[in-house]
Order: sequence, then C-alpha cells, then structure tokens
Amino acid sequence: MIAIVVVIDEKNGIGKNGGLLCHLPNDLKHFKKITTGHTIIMGRKTYESLPNGSLPDRINIVVTSGDVNNFPGCIVVRSIEEALSVSKSHEKVFIIGGGELYRTTFHLADTLYLTRIHNTFNDADTFFPNIDFKDWELIEEERHMADDKHLYPYTFLTYYRKKVK
Repeated sequence: MIAIVVVIDEKNGIGKNGGLLCHLPNDLKHFKKITTGHTIIMGRKTYESLPNGSLPDRINIVVTSGDVNNFPGCIVVRSIEEALSVSKSHEKVFIIGGGELYRTTFHLADTLYLTRIHNTFNDADTFFPNIDFKDWELIEEERHMADDKHLYPYTFLTYYRKKVK
C-alpha cells in the first residue's frame, strides 16, 4: 500500500516558508497514529522541517540529490523509484511530503489521508496537486471544530483510490 498523508487548506496550500501552514496538535497525533511502525518517505525540505530529525518508530527514507550524510537515522536515496525499491517489502509506505514529492507520487498512491483545514492561507507558497475526487472513494470522515488548541476547524478524511474497471 502506498499512502499519501497531507494537510491542506481550502485551496490546496500545504506550506509556507518551509513549514506547515499552522499548528494542529490533533493532526500531529493523527499522523503519529497512522504512520508509527511503518515506512515514511520524504523529501529533503520535509526532513529539514522536522524539529528533532528522523521520526521515531518508523523507517525514515529521505529522497535527496544532496549530501547523504546530513540525515541521521534515515535511509537516503536519490529518487522516488529507489525509495520504493528499498521499501517494496514493507506492508505500508507513507509519502509525507513535500510538494515536489507529492506531485511525482500522487498517481502511485492508493490511499489518501487528508486533513482539510477549513481556512485559506493567502501566504501559502507550496501546494498539493489538484485532486479529482471522482477517482477516490471517501472511507472515513471525522470533523473537528476550532478550539483553544486549534485556531481553525479541520476534518480528517481517508480516501481509497477507486479501482479501474
């Protein structure tokens, strides 16, 4: 299974200035819950945005053309093809960003874990590809209102890619 995990705003914004659009503590817990024990694949910039480097209890793979020694605790590869080859025996593989990696792997994913922030961030500078929802089946939806820890309402959505007949 190849899954994409992403947080997007109402206009598919995913980041600004090398970081997330906003802080959603429950989304971080959700991310940890679904990815722990599995393989995660990320680009260099996503790795650099992590506050403590590689994520614990997961196999971390970084796709980069840069210095391979800058990613402690990670498997470093040169292409998404190499990342998928390294992880081909793993039951679940999660693509966790960034924008370029999402663009080059979206067509490969069979599962989409989407956190939709019900807000538009006009200063977003990185975007997720457009999603043609007719190709996806909504499996799970969990709505959350804004609260003292979350400035914006958001929804956890899980989609499976529809099988081509």
